[in-house]
This record gives sequence, structure tokens and C-alpha cells, in this order.
Amino acid sequence: MELFLGQTGLGLALGLAAIGSALGIGAAGRAAAGAWAKEARAGKPLNFTYIILTGMPLSQTIYAFVLMLVALKGATYNPEVMAANAGAIFGIGLAGGLAEMFSAWMQGLIGAAACRAISDGEGKGLAFMIIAMGIAETVGLFGFVFLLLMMPS
Repeated sequence: MELFLGQTGLGLALGLAAIGSALGIGAAGRAAAGAWAKEARAGKPLNFTYIILTGMPLSQTIYAFVLMLVALKGATYNPEVMAANAGAIFGIGLAGGLAEMFSAWMQGLIGAAACRAISDGEGKGLAFMIIAMGIAETVGLFGFVFLLLMMPS
């Protein structure tokens, strides 16, 4: 039972991060589609910048995947270590998944606002938008690094 609990926590890390990335990408993607429609109606070339803003929330799923992979390939996959630390590993997985999920989701919402702002502002302000999205990314990055450091060995 302990093995299952620890492994479930690691699965939650990846699953929750993927949900957050999907929500973030969905929010930014919808805004990008609206901006492209506006540009197409105006006869302007479609702005590639929106692809960057839409794709940024994907990185949190990568962080969770690395967290899970390091745990499974490291000493944590040793059944004795996993059983002895199942609660901690479950908590690390859950906390990591939630950190990545909300970071990606909020990053996507910022990306959606950025698509609208760049569309309305005629392409100005991309650097500021990426910085704002990078701040949301930092939450996920900190969650990944800090929890990775807590992983039992």
C-alpha cells in the first residue's frame, strides 16, 4: 500500500501539471485565435508572437515530468525507500503538481491578456508580457526545485 501511495503522488505531479498546462494553453490559445481573427479582418499579416505566448504554459508539465522521472529513476524507486517515505513522496508529488498546475494556468491567463494587449497595442509590449509570464513561470520553477531538493534518497 505504501508503494502505491508514493507512486500515486508522483503520478499526481505530472497529471496536475498537465491539467494546468492545458488550461493555460487553452486560455492563451483562445485569445490568440481572437487576435488572429481581428488581424485577418483588417487584412494584416497574422502575428506569430501569439504562438510564443500560447506555448509558454507547457514548460510546467516538463518540470513535473522531470520531478517524477528523477524520483522514479533515483533511490525513491527503491521499494524500501518508497515504502519508508510514501507519505512524504505523496506530499511532494501533490505539492509539485499543484504548484505546476496553478503556475501554468495563471501563466496562460497572463498570456491571454498579453495576446489581447499586443493585438490592441499593434504589437507593442511583448518584452513586458513575457516578463509577466516569466514571473508566473518562476512559481512553478521554485516549486519544482524546492520539492526536488526534498526528495528522499
